Amino acid sequence: MKVYGLIGYPLTHSFSQRYFSEKFSQENIQGCTYQNFSIPSMEEFPTVLATPGLSGLNVTIPYKETVIPFLDKTDKVVKEIGACNCIRIEDGIKTGYNTDVIGFERSLLSGLQIHHDKALVLGTGGAAKAVKWVLKKRGIPFISVSRRPEPPETLSYAQLTQDLIASHRLIINTTPLGMYPRVEECPPIDFNAVESNHFLFDLIYNP
Repeated sequence: MKVYGLIGYPLTHSFSQRYFSEKFSQENIQGCTYQNFSIPSMEEFPTVLATPGLSGLNVTIPYKETVIPFLDKTDKVVKEIGACNCIRIEDGIKTGYNTDVIGFERSLLSGLQIHHDKALVLGTGGAAKAVKWVLKKRGIPFISVSRRPEPPETLSYAQLTQDLIASHRLIINTTPLGMYPRVEECPPIDFNAVESNHFLFDLIYNP
């Protein structure tokens, strides 16, 4: 039996186990199972790796960066951005990939317009690294925003003036704010400065 799974913490918001289990059934993929590995720290990751038949893992918050030292190999994108969300395990060799960049770029281009020429990236974690990699590739300048800013590269939310929000018509949320079950939360920006020509992109998929 080949075992695939998701590592992260917490995982109450995740659809992955249900999605992949249904996908295996729909596609008649035999001999595969998908599990959630909710681990409160990476100290428990070796226990996950010891799972019999483990063949691959998805990686989510908060381990997209801290998982890298456990890998044997990484692809070019992981090397460049320092974040991994997908691991293939073959003959004991753990190879890390970043598929966030593919998903984000395809989704972004489906709604991007010419006036979305500057971006605010909310958050500075592993998902934000993938987002910023795509923005650089597309030639879209951006400002990073964080609760714990590191000047001059990152601004605090308190520094986001209405003019700054109005002039950056692409706003991307890479934080877990608003994720199930805390759906009432949202990034602390002044939404009065957001207009109809803004493109708001939220990486959260539940809800």
